[in-house]
This record gives sequence, C-alpha cells and structure tokens, in this order.
Amino acid sequence: MSVTLRVPTILRGLSGEAAEVPVEGAATLAELLDKVEAEHPGIRARVLDDDSKLRRFVNVYVGEDDVRFAGGLETPTPDGVTVSIIPAVAGG
Repeated sequence: MSVTLRVPTILRGLSGEAAEVPVEGAATLAELLDKVEAEHPGIRARVLDDDSKLRRFVNVYVGEDDVRFAGGLETPTPDGVTVSIIPAVAGG
C-alpha cells in the first residue's frame, strides 16, 4: 500500500497538476517529503523553511492529526493514510 499526499491548488504546478500524489515506502512525514521532492522538485521547499522545519503558515495533517501536535516531521505515515498540506488563509 501507499500513502496519499493531497496537494493544495497553489502547489499543483509542482505536482503536474495532480490533486493527489501516491507515495510508496514512507514511514514518516520527513521520508514522505523527501520522496515527493525526488519526483516533484520544489514541494519540500514550500512546506519546510531553510532550517528544515515546517513553515509557519503551512499546516500539515496526517489523517486527522495536525503534525505540529503529533510528532512533527517524525509523525508516522502508515499505509493507507492521507497526508494533507493546507496553506493557512488569512484575511479580514
């Protein structure tokens, strides 16, 4: 089985316009981002900052869990789970 990465509209130019990308063999979020980066360069840089930490205004969920309150980049990504990248929206 694999993990499904949901790609937000703003990043779909990096994923060949795919809304979802299957990822094989990623045990953690960090591994998933590395594998996605190998096939779709640029996505990792949009999710992580220069210190390889999650960007402040990007939310990432593994299943229903916000990774900031789970294990961060070491959050497990079990087979069949969906990982969602959700850019924060602000306005007034």
